[in-house]
Amino acid sequence: MDPTRRETTGTDPASNPAVERGRFGLPRPVWLLGMTSLLTDTASEAIYPLLPIFLTQVLRASALSLGLIEGAAEAANSLLKIVAGRLSDRWKRRRAIVIAGYALSSAVRPLVGVAGTWGHVLLVRFTDRVGKGIRGAPRDAILAAVATPSTRGRIFGFHRAMDHVGAIAGPLLAALFLVFYPGQYRTLFLLTLIPGAFAVWMLFKVPDDEEVERSAAGGQPPAAPPGEPAARPPRPGAGWALPRPFYLFLGVLVLFTLGNSADAFLLLRLGDSGVPAPAIPLLWAALHVVKAGSSIAGGARSDKVGRRRVIGAGWMIYAAVYGGFATAGSPAVLIAWFLVYGLYYGLTEGAEKALIADLAPRDRRGTAFGIHQAVVGVGSLLASVCFGLIWKQAGPQAAFATGASLALAASALLFALVREPRRDEAG
Repeated sequence: MDPTRRETTGTDPASNPAVERGRFGLPRPVWLLGMTSLLTDTASEAIYPLLPIFLTQVLRASALSLGLIEGAAEAANSLLKIVAGRLSDRWKRRRAIVIAGYALSSAVRPLVGVAGTWGHVLLVRFTDRVGKGIRGAPRDAILAAVATPSTRGRIFGFHRAMDHVGAIAGPLLAALFLVFYPGQYRTLFLLTLIPGAFAVWMLFKVPDDEEVERSAAGGQPPAAPPGEPAARPPRPGAGWALPRPFYLFLGVLVLFTLGNSADAFLLLRLGDSGVPAPAIPLLWAALHVVKAGSSIAGGARSDKVGRRRVIGAGWMIYAAVYGGFATAGSPAVLIAWFLVYGLYYGLTEGAEKALIADLAPRDRRGTAFGIHQAVVGVGSLLASVCFGLIWKQAGPQAAFATGASLALAASALLFALVREPRRDEAG
């Protein structure tokens, strides 16, 4: 099967007047959503690395408060993704939901700058993550709508790359600001309203996926693919029904995610090995450089050779990195493994989302992306708790070895259980 063949759904985003091409052949909505993510991450990452210092040194809060804030925030983020994705499928107004999510986060995030207690920060972070939970799945569904099966990996990879560029720019701009205005954390946090406002403004230029499909069909509801019966009114609860391969992939992903702990443990291992504290933020920025540089290539590669191969390769790199962190003791070797770790993100993030779009019917993609993101979020929280317990009871070597073993097992099951649809089968 020709991997460049376009999907035969009666709607070809490539020729759609609502989806004009931008630079490098990417649809204009992809650029707009990418810039929105870049600006949003710039604002968010200008605050996030400084929160521990702000809480403990300015608000005189304890380390426990930081754990409560981040735990509550991520729990809300993960659970809301399913709800938002499902509602975006039912209401057919994905862009409006995306705008609401980004606007909520952009409006409340700077309010950290006027917080008087750690409870105020908890409320702001919780609301910020609510906004993220609302926007994630509908946004990915829009990206899938303006792509074909042969370009989905590249488009999702590009979007993740823009995320990572924002994660580089935010801390660097924050550091530059604090050089000239030492200790002015509140002013810095309030200034994040500016990139947040520009991020929301760009979304109003993005066509909704319903507009994309109707434009391609000449103003009519999109036609059914050849040989497929016309769409019928959905049965109650039918929107939750997704193909068996989707759930098989999700099951394999759960196994992998249980070994995918928070990256903070990698940073802790680097610090324990003797890497100087001032070098840690620089290594964190360098990791995002590798992520950004490899995300587009990884997504595009999945369009050519298949999603499973690229995802499997990324999971194998993950296993190798965790194996290296389990056995290496030299700071230089650990730093090298840490930078290689960025390739895991580049290979998997775009390809995983593209595979979800391949496996899910068009009218249920919001639900599918919501379930996928919630599983990854909740699984990562559980993985981090288990990882921390293993670290405490048996040491870091055992914890990293466990993560590597789960990644290897998931890689094997990915090829054994998950069938990747052909290009003409993908929705």
